[in-house]
Amino acid sequence: MARVKDKSKKNRLTKAERQRKSPPTWVVVKTNRKMRSTLQQRNWRQRKLKLR
Repeated sequence: MARVKDKSKKNRLTKAERQRKSPPTWVVVKTNRKMRSTLQQRNWRQRKLKLR
């Protein structure tokens, strides 16, 4: 990918990166490990982002 990205594309990429992170430990403890991973977690090889 090019080094120079437009602002809107960069914003979409950073939002996807934030969604990819696992939930904080206190959330896992509070829900008795029912919620271990984020629903929107994805692998960069398996599911691509639909960016224009």
